[in-house]
Amino acid sequence: MTSPRQQAAARRTAVPSRRAVLATVPVALAALVTAAGPAAAGTTGSSGAGDPYFPLAGNGGYHVRHYGLTLRHTSAAQLQGKAVLSARATQRLTRFDLDFKGLKVTRLTVDGTTAEFSRNGQELVVTPRHALRKGQDFKVTVTYHGTPKPVTDPDGSADGWIPTDDGAFVAGEPQGAMTWFPANNHPRDKSSYDITITVPRGRTAVANGVLLGQSTAHGETTFRWRQTEPMAAYLATATVGEFKVERYTTRDGIQVYNAVDAREASAAAPVLKKLPSVLEWESKLFGPYPFRAAGSIVDHAPDVGYALETQSRPVYDSAPDLGTLVHENAHQWFGDSVSLTSWKDIWLNEGFATYAEWLYSEQHGGDSAQKTFDALYARPASNGLWAFPPGDPGSGAHIFDTPVYARGAMTLHELRRAVGDPVFFRILRAWAAEHHDGHGTTAQFVKLAERESGKDLDALFHTWLYQTGKPNRV
Repeated sequence: MTSPRQQAAARRTAVPSRRAVLATVPVALAALVTAAGPAAAGTTGSSGAGDPYFPLAGNGGYHVRHYGLTLRHTSAAQLQGKAVLSARATQRLTRFDLDFKGLKVTRLTVDGTTAEFSRNGQELVVTPRHALRKGQDFKVTVTYHGTPKPVTDPDGSADGWIPTDDGAFVAGEPQGAMTWFPANNHPRDKSSYDITITVPRGRTAVANGVLLGQSTAHGETTFRWRQTEPMAAYLATATVGEFKVERYTTRDGIQVYNAVDAREASAAAPVLKKLPSVLEWESKLFGPYPFRAAGSIVDHAPDVGYALETQSRPVYDSAPDLGTLVHENAHQWFGDSVSLTSWKDIWLNEGFATYAEWLYSEQHGGDSAQKTFDALYARPASNGLWAFPPGDPGSGAHIFDTPVYARGAMTLHELRRAVGDPVFFRILRAWAAEHHDGHGTTAQFVKLAERESGKDLDALFHTWLYQTGKPNRV
């Protein structure tokens, strides 16, 4: 993600600019079992996945293998939805929760049988007719409708289903997925998706993965999308607008779909033209591109203030600059394919994507990463860059602040200086490969870096990730 504060930092420090089939995901399932904590001993799935920053995000007791979402968005901004969640119980369940906020539920079934449900804030509490056995596969079907509204994050920004003058900008990090579909909404739980969206004729609905087809009848157009690779709920999108569409396949076989608001088209065109070369460059550094599809959604949403790395197809609130394009597509490796287990570790997403910007600049005639680092390090101890350590931002209000991005990238640069370029880039490729379609933690990254380098790196990571104030050079 880019945020207003991070974009300002990027202008100064990076590229000169303004800013299917059911997928069984063993890593995600194991993470959910761990997340369930004490509740795993009972028969009620926990109302949260145990995240210290967002305690109600996600749910315990089950893992969603696949979401089948069928949506209809009307010209009156109404959303009609049917969500079919194919899940597996990780404990015996007499009750479980889904994250779902705002929209009215009209019917809910578990394995085709009507189930009782109630609402408790963002929790949709489900009581099936019969208890679910540990290890049992089951389907939850939720029918709903209403006018979706975004949620306000701890830092004051909006995310989720954000209305625009021609549809909606749909970006769910960190909490917003629950504004438009019922979900197990924590990065620990990754699933495959089929998303079918019907919109008024003349509008385009763009989601994740590959477009399976589209058809128009009775004044409406239906778009069918499929994301087969595992995806966290916050990375799903169903952005709607009046878009110009460009489709092509790269020489590596990646299916590209770009959707651009006409008001942003002239500014976006020269940047989007570089997408294939950016993906090729990132693939050489980080390993093979992790998905079948790629592309961009460039909306005209001046009140949003950020872009997001929605899986396989980032969404931008306006025409992106080159640095932002590099940043959001680097997330396809770091954040999307390799996902968080806790929002506390957000530097693994944002620090890596920011450092990708530095590397791109360095290798394409711009400032070296060292020069960028030195300019940042020259800031006085009172500067906001040193306000908190990136390895523990302290709360959800700070996960998109400058230290996570810039000091997170500085951590990687210090690692690069300590181990040398050949080992450093081997570490990045190993991280992406060994945690592909799964999850990672800071502790696991440190362990991998020490394994690949043969060095004790505890002091380096402690200094740059966890020391308060401006760190001394190691």
